[in-house]
Amino acid sequence: MNSSGDQGQLRVSYEDVAAAAERLSGRALRTPALTSRHVDRRTGAQVFFKSENFQRAGAFKFRGAFNALSRLDHEARRRGVLAYSSGNHAQAVALASQLLGVPALIVMPQDAPPMKLDATRGYDAEIVLYDKRTTVREELAAKIAKERGLAVIPPYDHPDVVAGQGTAAKELIEEVGRLDYLFVCVGGGGLISGCAIAADALSPGCLVIGVEPEAGDDATRSFHTKTLQTCHNPDTIADGARTPYLGAVNFPLVLRYVHDMVTVSDAQLISAMLFLWERMKIVVEPTGALGAAGLFERKVELPCGARVGVILSGGNVDVAQLCGWLNRDA
Repeated sequence: MNSSGDQGQLRVSYEDVAAAAERLSGRALRTPALTSRHVDRRTGAQVFFKSENFQRAGAFKFRGAFNALSRLDHEARRRGVLAYSSGNHAQAVALASQLLGVPALIVMPQDAPPMKLDATRGYDAEIVLYDKRTTVREELAAKIAKERGLAVIPPYDHPDVVAGQGTAAKELIEEVGRLDYLFVCVGGGGLISGCAIAADALSPGCLVIGVEPEAGDDATRSFHTKTLQTCHNPDTIADGARTPYLGAVNFPLVLRYVHDMVTVSDAQLISAMLFLWERMKIVVEPTGALGAAGLFERKVELPCGARVGVILSGGNVDVAQLCGWLNRDA
């Protein structure tokens, strides 16, 4: 794929993020903004971690999923919804569907983390597994949705999903005040798009930095070339960032509101994740630690005393897999 981003087609505004916040009030958790004196000394900055690992279903994804489902009409809710995801969006849609009384079918890869599969089943969703080596999930999802008349709730390429995700940065800035930088993990671009919109409105001049794994650097290449690039099944421990490309909704928003994109290695990602576990005593999954890794590895030079926000996007880590990663890199 090699198409130009059109910054004239911006399908989400701050008003959409604010409206999503109203729908999520009393449904999504207002997650804490954590600080660490050790992190501040290490970085020379004032750092505020928006801890979406404490969100319902363990990740920020609940925000976008609930916002999107809550906007469906009665007939669409009656028929049900379909989502495709490696895990966090799957759990989020399953939980949001359960809360709203909507039947849910989730298309997941066979090698999705077992704990994410189990959690999704625990929210009463029907699961269809596929082999990602031979099947394009979007094509399989479209086929099933057409056969069953289901509304598709994609993991990131949807205006209501983007607006819901942006409420994470909205809450952070409302709580801690002005930010100079905001580090956000990047998969398909839904979270960074929504958060960048909120930062632009609530903290003008805040520089939003996207961080993705080196093996899945399609967003970074897309950002710097201004043309949409792809990455097929990247080999990275950040399973939430194994997306093939930025969404059509998200790419123009990224070009308009994001300041820079950087990458980190899996080894750097593990280092950041373990630091958060050991020093801050919080469980963060690999994808959730991307923003922190970008900060810790000094991928962007920060002025002394800068006020920095970091979105910790999720905490759904499979401990057995973690042990395997640590043994592999030992």
